[in-house]
Amino acid sequence: MATTLLLICIAATASSREGRFPDPAEPLDAAGARAAAQAVLSDRFRTSAYRSPSRAAAETASAMALSASEEALLSDLSYGDWTGRSFAEIAGAQPGALDLWLSDPTQGTPGGESMDQALKRIGAWMDRIAALDAPVCAITHPMIVRAALAHALDLPLRSTLAIDVAPLSHTVLSFNRSWRLQSLGLASGHAPG
Repeated sequence: MATTLLLICIAATASSREGRFPDPAEPLDAAGARAAAQAVLSDRFRTSAYRSPSRAAAETASAMALSASEEALLSDLSYGDWTGRSFAEIAGAQPGALDLWLSDPTQGTPGGESMDQALKRIGAWMDRIAALDAPVCAITHPMIVRAALAHALDLPLRSTLAIDVAPLSHTVLSFNRSWRLQSLGLASGHAPG
């Protein structure tokens, strides 16, 4: 038997709808909370469940009636000085800075964490759970899902920025001697396998 890892992206927040860098203390918005409450999760993923320490991840798990252990390695990137700020505000105040960050994710935001750092921590967590030989569920953030894909598939970090990770989307990876991508998709009315 292999380890199966279901990564669920947090439900929608105001920052995800408005084009702002998220804040770990930010709650789900009303529509995000409703969508999370309607999400269906297979019972096999309820036994070993983890979540980011962020408020949005805790509220996503709660709305899904999922008892998930807090795991610091699932935290979103630290966006440092850009936390809570809109993309438009940053582009206006620091011309070219946002484009530079997007073109080279190995560089962190001012005072923040780089994608390389996120890749190392999520990779270490994935390597640890690979030995569980069981289904695992993790509620985390779009950038961490991208870093997990980079780790699992040995993708360049910059290429992962071209992957849209929607609120409540599911990414399913499996480990049997090596990580493999099983599926990417939006949450629907049915439970993932």
